[in-house]
Amino acid sequence: MSLAAVSASASPSSRFPAPTTTTATRRRFLHHLLAAPPRPPPPLRRCSPYHWMAQFWTEGSLEKNSALVEYLKQYGAVRTDRVAEVMETIDRALFVPKGFTPYIDSPMPIGYNATISAPHMHGTCLELLKDHLQPGMRALDVGSGSGYLTACFAMMVGPEGRAVGIEHIPELVAACTENVERSAAAPLLKDGSLSFHVSDGRLGWPDEAPYDAIHVGAAAPEIPQPLLEQLKPGGRMVIPVGTHSQDLQVIDKNADGSTSIQNDASVRYVPLTSRSSQLQDL
Repeated sequence: MSLAAVSASASPSSRFPAPTTTTATRRRFLHHLLAAPPRPPPPLRRCSPYHWMAQFWTEGSLEKNSALVEYLKQYGAVRTDRVAEVMETIDRALFVPKGFTPYIDSPMPIGYNATISAPHMHGTCLELLKDHLQPGMRALDVGSGSGYLTACFAMMVGPEGRAVGIEHIPELVAACTENVERSAAAPLLKDGSLSFHVSDGRLGWPDEAPYDAIHVGAAAPEIPQPLLEQLKPGGRMVIPVGTHSQDLQVIDKNADGSTSIQNDASVRYVPLTSRSSQLQDL
């Protein structure tokens, strides 16, 4: 549900054609760049509302899900084969509303003042949580939105694990269930190892706790205590924290119940709030 998108690592310059260039110019530029010796990718930053360079590239060349994943690998959002494999398996196009181009690296509205996060944020969170998404483990996705990331969790923990998505908008729960039914994760939904529930995400889902991995797809002013309580010792939570200024925090729970917290990046997410507050402007 994030509104975060990466910022360009450098502003457009003479190296990059302006967004208004013709298709022929853009194709010549792409051919020239692909023929040039490879350069290490610039560091990925996630603090502005739109990534100009990502938009430029994806509009012209990322026409398939696998190409999108290759783009994310090139720019460092996806770093491991395991994350790349699950993102290639779960096709983003099945979770993006009709009328939108699914493979642009940008968040997109899915209705009810909710969004599907930008692909680079999905990759980032999967990389941060991958060691806690091993087969047989349990994962909780708070603010499951389109269902995309919950489906990825389910594929990673497998049928012997559990992936739970919580969303407080019933219509979104119905929509994300339909999305997953069209995806590679459909058998996991059918056998019950993947499930979605209508609930206040701030309260977690204690029925399946404790969780090895918890992901929160909206920004909380502070870390909700119920989520900390439902995190398994040795487990990890990824959650954006803050109001106007937000940090993507990585919380590791130690064996003695204490927690270690580190900030991964500055981000911009929609707020983790009540159902009535989320719908008040509709």
